[in-house]
Amino acid sequence: MANLQKTYDYAGGQSVTRNKVLRNTYWLLSLSMIPTVLGAAVGVAFGVPIPAGFLGALLFLGIAFGFIWAIEKNKHSGAGVALLLGFTFFMGLMLTPLLTRTLGFSNGGTLIMLAFGGTASIFAVLASIATVSKRDFSGVAKFAMIGLVGIILASLANIFFAIPALTLTISVLAIGIFSAFILYDVQRIVNGGETNYVSATLALYLDVYNIFTSLLQILGFAGGSRD
Repeated sequence: MANLQKTYDYAGGQSVTRNKVLRNTYWLLSLSMIPTVLGAAVGVAFGVPIPAGFLGALLFLGIAFGFIWAIEKNKHSGAGVALLLGFTFFMGLMLTPLLTRTLGFSNGGTLIMLAFGGTASIFAVLASIATVSKRDFSGVAKFAMIGLVGIILASLANIFFAIPALTLTISVLAIGIFSAFILYDVQRIVNGGETNYVSATLALYLDVYNIFTSLLQILGFAGGSRD
């Protein structure tokens, strides 16, 4: 009976910990949207020049992975949270070319709101599925990672070819790939595989960010109006 009680207490403690990590992750993810919006607003308002081309892409990847490394290195301290918020501001700045191009459409503001609403809806649905479903989504990570490497290579190649159809294809694939990552990342928290809310927030932020940019690319391609 005593052993049963200990088992029950242990399971209950694990459940409380997982719920706390999930709650803190969602809270920090919401907070991270503020510097992202600020970064985007600064970039668009002041026309911050964002390096383009192959070298620009390499520079972006270098800075982004530098931030990610530093965040993971400091994820158990307040410095990790500060670095994460700094990273989200940087990612907001990197939206400048896409937002400027979209706002060049007469319905640009509407397209941005549609992309935001679509991203929020996708996240809400997939996060709910990952939370309540008994299905194991760990297998999707392997295929999603292969797909991620593929679209990164295709994106770098398309810098030289600039094929609109390839850009659209990459965006569609990216939505599927990062949607799969949402299922995997949220379920890892729910199942206790991820116990640090800073790391969890970073993973989900990248999922949401890439879905938003991909949706906005597609909406601009399909529904952008110059009238």
